[in-house]
Amino acid sequence: MKLGAFSVSLNVKDIHASKTFYETLGFSVFAGDIEHNYLIMKNGESIIGLFQGMFQQNILTFNPGWDQSAKTLETYDDVRIIQEHLKTNTIKLEKGIEDNNTSGPASIVFYDPDGNTILIDQHV
Repeated sequence: MKLGAFSVSLNVKDIHASKTFYETLGFSVFAGDIEHNYLIMKNGESIIGLFQGMFQQNILTFNPGWDQSAKTLETYDDVRIIQEHLKTNTIKLEKGIEDNNTSGPASIVFYDPDGNTILIDQHV
């Protein structure tokens, strides 16, 4: 199964302090809007998202259809195919796609055995 680009979405207390900290580690702003309390930062192929006040815990994020530079891939596994695979393997979804006959952007959310949130967020 191809899950696409991987990043860690961090719930931060102070986006300005976090931005400065991660810049010190060699990350630079790749996308986002600090005025809207979110930034996507990149260091080589490593991506982190900084989100202030948007969710309660850190999230493992996968973006089907994108490479690590947010460029559309020619071939990828659609989030609906991934959802069916998870259901077939009895992985409970916290949030799913109700109509599998749709196409384009969609997302699903589920948890790993330790309670870590996993977001499959397709933008294409």
